[in-house]
Amino acid sequence: MRRTSSVAPLVAALSATAVVLAGHAASSEAPAGPAAITSRYERAVMADHPAAFLQGTADLTGRGRPGSIVGGHSATSLPNGDPAVAFNGHGQYLRFANRPAFRIASKGVLTAEYWIRPDTLQFSDEEGSGYVYILGKGDPGRHEWYARMYSEVNRELRPNRLSGYAFKPSGGLGSGSYFQDPVAPGTWIHITLVVNTNKRSERYPMGYVKIYKNGELRDQDSLADYDIRVRSGSAPLRVGTGYLDSFFEGAVGNVALYRKELAPKRIRAHTEAMQVSARR
Repeated sequence: MRRTSSVAPLVAALSATAVVLAGHAASSEAPAGPAAITSRYERAVMADHPAAFLQGTADLTGRGRPGSIVGGHSATSLPNGDPAVAFNGHGQYLRFANRPAFRIASKGVLTAEYWIRPDTLQFSDEEGSGYVYILGKGDPGRHEWYARMYSEVNRELRPNRLSGYAFKPSGGLGSGSYFQDPVAPGTWIHITLVVNTNKRSERYPMGYVKIYKNGELRDQDSLADYDIRVRSGSAPLRVGTGYLDSFFEGAVGNVALYRKELAPKRIRAHTEAMQVSARR
């Protein structure tokens, strides 16, 4: 698909990290070691060996340094009670220092799995044609990948489209996949974005981008559409924004990143683990 990039108790999870109210300094603390895994959903994710499993500012795998909070946040919970972070859409986000777990190019493939709860249909701090970035890795001149949500009213007539993209470092046009369904504010959505540059075919000569909604594959597109050759950069991973030109208003939780492509049945199993836990 044709996309553009403009260039211009949670207390427990947060207690080991630096809370930053301005700027974007990263915590200098060492990895804390694996965290206690208590929920059915956490067990399902950990069974697939994520390179990072971010819950608040903590990495439940124990491999990465804690992240930092920029601009503040509110504590909230996923449907099963796992902690999540809510942002007001005005400069609030989480920042995690650059490392291989967040890069496509380090292994040629990245799966980013996350839950979002949009709290509005019309974002107040948007960019481009009327969208915000939910999370991603990149800076101007160092773009890599991002997840996006459009406002209900936007200049491209894409009401509340949810999408994910891979970009060249220079930005511009990116290859991405999307789904566009009615969105109810306050409702949690499970999204899985896959960028795979290794699995090539006649149809996908440079690999592909895929997106899943609530465990179901919704779209798949070729990286060759815009000759996307992803390069690793030094930008951090940010949750709640992309490269600081727009900010998501709503909650984000249980962000897991894998240096491999998850099988569809495992993605469905994660969705079901949250749903089963929420009913109990």
